[in-house]
Amino acid sequence: MTERAGRANVVGLGLVGGSVATGLRARGWHVTGTDLDPARGADAVHRGAIDDIGLRPDADLTVVATPVAAVVAAVKEALASTTGWVTDVGSVKAGIAGEVADARFVPGHPMAGSEQHGLDGADGDMFEGAIWVLTPTAETSDAAFAAVAHVVSALGSEVVVLPPERHDALVAVVSHVPHLMAATMMALADERADEHVALLRLAAGGFRDMTRVASGHPAIWPDICAENRDAILDALDGLVRGLGETRAMVAGGDRDGLLARLEQARMARQNLPSRVATGVSLAEVRVPVPDRPGAAAEVFGLAADLGVNVSDFEVVHSSEGDKGVLILVIEAAHADYFRGGLRARGFRPGVRLLD
Repeated sequence: MTERAGRANVVGLGLVGGSVATGLRARGWHVTGTDLDPARGADAVHRGAIDDIGLRPDADLTVVATPVAAVVAAVKEALASTTGWVTDVGSVKAGIAGEVADARFVPGHPMAGSEQHGLDGADGDMFEGAIWVLTPTAETSDAAFAAVAHVVSALGSEVVVLPPERHDALVAVVSHVPHLMAATMMALADERADEHVALLRLAAGGFRDMTRVASGHPAIWPDICAENRDAILDALDGLVRGLGETRAMVAGGDRDGLLARLEQARMARQNLPSRVATGVSLAEVRVPVPDRPGAAAEVFGLAADLGVNVSDFEVVHSSEGDKGVLILVIEAAHADYFRGGLRARGFRPGVRLLD
């Protein structure tokens, strides 16, 4: 279940765009790239991140990796200038999905990054083991979704499908607010360091782990906060309420309440989901894709809702005609309730245990 090498454009050659380009080239793709900074484009060629500078009209795929505020314009230009599929890597999706309605466009967001920025931090293996969220719209064709999902899988990521608005609400909690919290903690430590010279020298272990993301490139964050303002404010309000409750427990000496909160956090942290582990039993789920828009994306969306990890997949043609069959590999333990969920949505899945 591998993706054939093809021709790709990458628009925006920063950390993520450079990593996508490098990863595709390592897998045999011919990659053409553009950047607002001509020097960065030339540097990308020199480093071997891309083959040529430009926007190739006949590219199979164009990946837009600009700052989020510029994504919509870049996607529209790519759709007008090329004939292949188009996706983006912006960390906010609702605004983008709402402004671009095209069968060839699949909004996306790889949940991967680095403290470095620009081509210095670009790494073709950055997406290995990462979650890559796709947020197809009602207009996105199944063919476009399947093609982009295959590329994402070829780069080593697990495909998760979410509605754009739900993506933004969730990513505010797991990415955007943690970054703002880490930045706030670092600012507090920096201010206190003026009074206590030894403070930052003592900052080790948990503090360094908690604030690691604050070392990321700051220039992207004002745009992210503007584009996802409502979801970020809602998550910040929840954080402030939670900190207020914790403060009250500490101030009031509520040992039982504080212990319960810490235990809840500990258990939740231990129960964070992981990818399919080695050595587990697997099952193959074959799902004939009905002739309606967004059916393939709906299957992946159900998997995300049920917490089912899709470790591999492909789309093949049915012997009954030109309809597609989606073949997914999942943990065998999840097969029965995934099959039940699919049937409840009108699909006719078949399940086979794999040796």
